Amino acid sequence: PCPLCLPQYGLVFDAGSTHTALYIYRWPADKENGTGIVSQVEACTVSGPGISSYADNPAGAGASLKPCLEKAMQIVPAEQQRDTPTYLGATAGMRLLREQNSTKAEQVFAEVAKTIGEYPVDFRGAQILTGNEEGSFGWITVNYLLETLIKFSFAEQWEHPQDTEVLGALDLGGASTQITFQPGVTVEDKNTSVFFRLYGSDYPLYTHSYLCYGQTQALKMLLADLHKGSPTAQQISHPCYPAGYRENVTVADLYNSPCVPAPSSASPAQVLTVTGTGDPAACRTAIRKLFNSSCGAHSTCGFNGVYQPPVRGQFFAFAGFYYTFHFLNLTNQQSLNDVNSTVETFCKKTWVELVGTFPQQKGYLHTYCSVAIYILTLLLDGYKFDAQTWSSIRFSRQAANTDIGWTLGFMLNFTNMIPTEALEQVKGHLPGLWAGAVSFIVLAMV
Repeated sequence: PCPLCLPQYGLVFDAGSTHTALYIYRWPADKENGTGIVSQVEACTVSGPGISSYADNPAGAGASLKPCLEKAMQIVPAEQQRDTPTYLGATAGMRLLREQNSTKAEQVFAEVAKTIGEYPVDFRGAQILTGNEEGSFGWITVNYLLETLIKFSFAEQWEHPQDTEVLGALDLGGASTQITFQPGVTVEDKNTSVFFRLYGSDYPLYTHSYLCYGQTQALKMLLADLHKGSPTAQQISHPCYPAGYRENVTVADLYNSPCVPAPSSASPAQVLTVTGTGDPAACRTAIRKLFNSSCGAHSTCGFNGVYQPPVRGQFFAFAGFYYTFHFLNLTNQQSLNDVNSTVETFCKKTWVELVGTFPQQKGYLHTYCSVAIYILTLLLDGYKFDAQTWSSIRFSRQAANTDIGWTLGFMLNFTNMIPTEALEQVKGHLPGLWAGAVSFIVLAMV
């Protein structure tokens, strides 16, 4: 078969703070510059924690990737494996590890690169994405999949869709959160601006990533605040955990990240007893304290003094935003009032009630209330959505049967699959048809 007729494949590892996933993409080689052409064949979840957790056992990080690489080798035809571009991108978990100990971060990278290098793929390197890259590649993924950048028209030509607005992207990971959108005003702070020229159109974007404000690290900051405000050193009452829930956590486990600097008085081995009180109003108050809402030098801001223009247009909220809201059945464009009352009701349920209703969910069940209130606080107090603009957010995991996240946008960018200039108007007729038409005209003339 001709090499151009075979579909092409690409592999991207998403090495997040809590887990790693391998995405396998495929596209028809002869059409690779069109939008919506690349599709996801498979998403393979690597078992175990994120690669940043292997700081003291870097070889384990490499070994953890093998089952998913084996799976990819079964999916990508053997004769095409050597031409399959393969990337590993790490996000906020590795950004934090690099801050804590850059040598350990480099060792983890050396090991994952070594493992991927043992497979017959075109490995193009492992890297830590910046927060701005993570945000803007997520934005490209959303708009590529929803075909807001270009469309194949009825006239069988690639066209820039006239009336479609591009969509904003809201991403929530374990260690960071990103907001990216086209603001409609000039971005005042160049650290938050990114510019793309895609298919002949210009997209000046606003993007920012808040390190430590992913859900895992935010819940750590919350627990640390509750610990510091607690009248007794060993007991912490937690308003966001359900009444009747108890757990023990050591000081070392709580203060194990740059997001939560340990108080000098605490001894690492000390055990803290955390007891849920199921009080949504107190939970809201405690979570609000994680956000500094005063804008400082900027006229408009998100939080912690970071410049942000007012949100504008439709948004897709994915990853952590989607998973928690999906669990609470809140992904059907419900009004802000409905969302608030659903969360309120859920947060008042006791631990016994919750375990009775969701016996399968035991691992994370005690955290859903705090994450739900965290998401509401982040979107409303942090990013400044309100009751009006709330309806412009769609909570979604996938578009066009493909997971929404930064990996697809990253691969499209690094394989140069999105041209900067507009596509030539592709004629969509079959050559046989042309030949037939021409002979018909010639015969008619004769």
